[in-house]
Amino acid sequence: MDLRRLRYFVAVAEEASFNRAAQKLHMSQPPLSNQIKQLEKELGVVLFERTSRGVRVTEAGELLLEEARRILVQIDQTTRAVQRVGNGEVGRLTLGFVPSASDEALPPILTDFRERYPEVELFLREMRPNLIVQRLHAGQIDAGLLYLPLEDPTIETECVLREPLVLALPETHPLAAEEKVELRAVAREPFVLPARYAMMPGLHGQVMEACREAGFSPDAVQKDVWLMQTIVGLVAGGIGVALVPASLRNLRRRGVVYKFLSELSPTVELGVVWRKEERSAVLASFLEVAKHNFKNT
Repeated sequence: MDLRRLRYFVAVAEEASFNRAAQKLHMSQPPLSNQIKQLEKELGVVLFERTSRGVRVTEAGELLLEEARRILVQIDQTTRAVQRVGNGEVGRLTLGFVPSASDEALPPILTDFRERYPEVELFLREMRPNLIVQRLHAGQIDAGLLYLPLEDPTIETECVLREPLVLALPETHPLAAEEKVELRAVAREPFVLPARYAMMPGLHGQVMEACREAGFSPDAVQKDVWLMQTIVGLVAGGIGVALVPASLRNLRRRGVVYKFLSELSPTVELGVVWRKEERSAVLASFLEVAKHNFKNT
């Protein structure tokens, strides 16, 4: 049965007039009358009693009207449900992220995403960057947030936060009172370095490159520390100094001061990562929100 003819039939039945139904459907009356005749021929019954005053639904027509309304509502509901899935409005998304992503980049993305897609189930997993990549490959998470660059040809990346690196110093350090500090001024200081992972230069690579540009290689008194909060804690304890993302200033830690660098402007990028072959509509919706919230501080 032609759904279009069903819609025409319902319009005529509700208006009790071919003329008014044609106006409602934005069509002329002759084609509408012809479609109803075709429907009656197809069903082998008379659906309308035609009089000089209009039309009246027959007993068979009453039954069809009841069923047609139910069918059309179901079709509209099914269409909307399919569209919502196809548009990424419903479903589930599992996101892995490094803890420091929650300092600045992640909260506005999550707020925006929840407002725009309230019916998507969101599962958040805090984890090391190497585990993010491993679980992406295993299909256990849909996307991740970690520090770039990532040297993996099977993974797509998109920057969502670009921010400067700042120097974290113990508050008792001789340079703690300075407004800005030259990085080479701490060349002989012990450094607390972030962890480095295979094929993932990430934050470690950016820190090493900044030191290289300043003319020295940092003396690592503590290395392979993966939590930014731990790095800041070690600096507060006087273990050494560290280069950290500027968003770490949001982590108020007694005993630490943060200083911008005077002669260099090293930056670090936090990015969202996902499998190249992934075609999930929910993931596409999340990526759209993440890109919309991109920050270049």
